[in-house]
Amino acid sequence: MIHTEASSDDLRHVGDELADATVAALFERGEVGVFNTLMRYVSTAGAPLPDGLPDVAREYLEATRVPPSWVDWGEMEKARLFFIDNNVHIATALSFAAMPACYVVPRVAGLLSATHGLAYPSKRMAETGQFTVYLMQPDAFEAGGRFVPAAQKVRLLHASIRYHLKRENHWDTEALGTPICQEDMIGGQMFFSLLVLDSLHRLGIHLSTEGAEAYYYAWRVVGAMLGVDQEAVPETLDEARAFLDLYMVRHMGPSEEGAHLTRQLIELYEEVVPGTLLDPIVSALVRHLVGDTCADWLRVPRTPWDTVVKAVPHLLGVLETIEDRSPLGAWALDRLGHLTTVLELSSLTRGRVMHYAIPEHLRKDYGVPGAVPRARRWTPPAATVS
Repeated sequence: MIHTEASSDDLRHVGDELADATVAALFERGEVGVFNTLMRYVSTAGAPLPDGLPDVAREYLEATRVPPSWVDWGEMEKARLFFIDNNVHIATALSFAAMPACYVVPRVAGLLSATHGLAYPSKRMAETGQFTVYLMQPDAFEAGGRFVPAAQKVRLLHASIRYHLKRENHWDTEALGTPICQEDMIGGQMFFSLLVLDSLHRLGIHLSTEGAEAYYYAWRVVGAMLGVDQEAVPETLDEARAFLDLYMVRHMGPSEEGAHLTRQLIELYEEVVPGTLLDPIVSALVRHLVGDTCADWLRVPRTPWDTVVKAVPHLLGVLETIEDRSPLGAWALDRLGHLTTVLELSSLTRGRVMHYAIPEHLRKDYGVPGAVPRARRWTPPAATVS
């Protein structure tokens, strides 16, 4: 599949018909509060839906309760094993590369500023981490799994943002396209899949072609569950590279919202890192993974650790050697990785389950930035070579 400027223009004006219709009906009937209250108790697949759930919501949940018929479960199992083997590295890439990449898209940064209290940045990171952990559980799509209900709620969350911005005339659809359009959803899918793989490569992690392709495949399944048009989604990593490069050229740039969100992310993880001596490593890691141009746009401070972080691939190479040569070492490192991921997520969630709900209003003081002058666009680097 070849993605062009014309095809991207088409994707900028399309949302998610099913979720958009569901959200509009809930708001028009004044049933959003009832839905949010009841859905707090629906967190596992296969659980009976509560009495009193609006009919339109019940129909939506029924229509979206199963994954696409084309899913290759063998490939999904490969992706799960890839995640287990690289969980700490993937969590690092999600936190310090994928999320900042979202902030470098001004309209996405504006949307995040509009829909999340800026005093509670950990909610964003906790939801992202929790969502990924749910996806990579053995029972993710089975009865009792938590991923499917989470995906159903996130899809409605996106639809509610579109509903508010259009209804309140806070979005220039002609200039910016539909908020959280198909192009942005696919772009997000690329950030959380291909960009994560790029970051692992940058960290010096040995990735097999089979593992990388399986991980990307899993996020294609995620996209389908979140209402992304599969006819428009790149099927291979090579096609994904072409899409992501075009998306970056068209939409990335500096913004006040992006810089503010990045500052919050850095401060949040500085609190997670014990003590203060290692705090600068957070900024250094973000800069290392997103590159100096994007880091400067996001106002990531330069630190003496910028040079030290470049030695991370060598350290990880030593650990991988231990893992390859010693079954006991492999087990110990896998356990350490699991515990580190759990500790990080626990710190962000403060021990709670994060509930995805339809926002009944947006922040009153948000501002969605306009287009960035083309002269300030980022020219992407050459594609990563395996």
